[in-house]
Amino acid sequence: MSLDMLKVVQSLTEADGVPGFEKEVRSLMEQYLNPLSNRLIKDGMGGVVGEKVGQADGPRVLLAGHLDEIGMMVTYLTDEGFVKFQTLGGWWSQVMLSQRVTIHTRKGKLTGVIGSKPPHILKPEERKQAVDIKDLFIDLGVKNKAEAEELGVRPGDAIVPWSPFTRLGNGHFYCAKALDNRLGCATAVGVLDALQNTEHPNILYAGATVQEEVGLRGAVTLANEIQPDIAIALDVGIAGDTPGLTKSDALSKCGQGPLLVIFDASMIPNPVFRDFVLDTAAEVGIPCQVESISGGGTDAGRFHISGSGVPSVAIGYPTRYIHSHTSIYCHDDFEQGVKLCTELVKRLDKETVERIRNQY
Repeated sequence: MSLDMLKVVQSLTEADGVPGFEKEVRSLMEQYLNPLSNRLIKDGMGGVVGEKVGQADGPRVLLAGHLDEIGMMVTYLTDEGFVKFQTLGGWWSQVMLSQRVTIHTRKGKLTGVIGSKPPHILKPEERKQAVDIKDLFIDLGVKNKAEAEELGVRPGDAIVPWSPFTRLGNGHFYCAKALDNRLGCATAVGVLDALQNTEHPNILYAGATVQEEVGLRGAVTLANEIQPDIAIALDVGIAGDTPGLTKSDALSKCGQGPLLVIFDASMIPNPVFRDFVLDTAAEVGIPCQVESISGGGTDAGRFHISGSGVPSVAIGYPTRYIHSHTSIYCHDDFEQGVKLCTELVKRLDKETVERIRNQY
């Protein structure tokens, strides 16, 4: 690889892009994809992939993360100048309290802090309950509504979590915002980079969708645009290696390799494709965990029902504390994931894809 993939992950996580407002991170993604591709292809919602032709009459392989991260949107300003908001994606209020955010206004970016009623004045029964998100607000450090408006804040503005990419411990683990799913985006970049001087028997479309966090919306438009023969969604999974969790909660662990989703609420993967992934990992010596997720789903949930049906799988990374300002991943897992996806692409020739598609 010619790219420093750690720096790629850092830059992508530190870029902003909540659902419907992916412009900043999409621009960065395009900068990475463009020199590695024959051409860029975009759909009408903002999804983008780099096309790399390995074999012109080969199968069309889609490999995509999603650009968007969970965030918020300004709904109104109180007379006192506090921002009320609508969440974009799945949030739990307990991880939002007193966290910093960036508001994107027509006049530039503003820093704010998510506020709530101080715990010192809560009634005993209130302390036992999670704060309702509707009772949260964002403090901009202004005295009134007029001052907030003068700064450029208005309903519809995007609100993004703020958390810098940070090295932890011995350098194998890192924390950041938006690991869900800039890790997937970075994987697409890494695979394209790894294939620069390598033949592959297909046409690869590697990049990212938009608006996954609000219902897998961009997966529909990107699949319609690309019309793939086979697809791999790149995402993250819940790491089950922290105190209080059992194997019934989550199977995968940080530092033990990427993961393959064998079931989620949006898709049961094609069994031949599933086995192809696991067999390839074993053949090349890449550890690959499996995960079953009873709730939620990935873009593969929409890829696989596009057109007349597209064999799909979801490959990701165990990640701690997802859907919060600060998640943690192991970079070793990421490197192994890029290698695995690269090996899969190198093996997805016409005969193999037809065998997978003929499963049904």
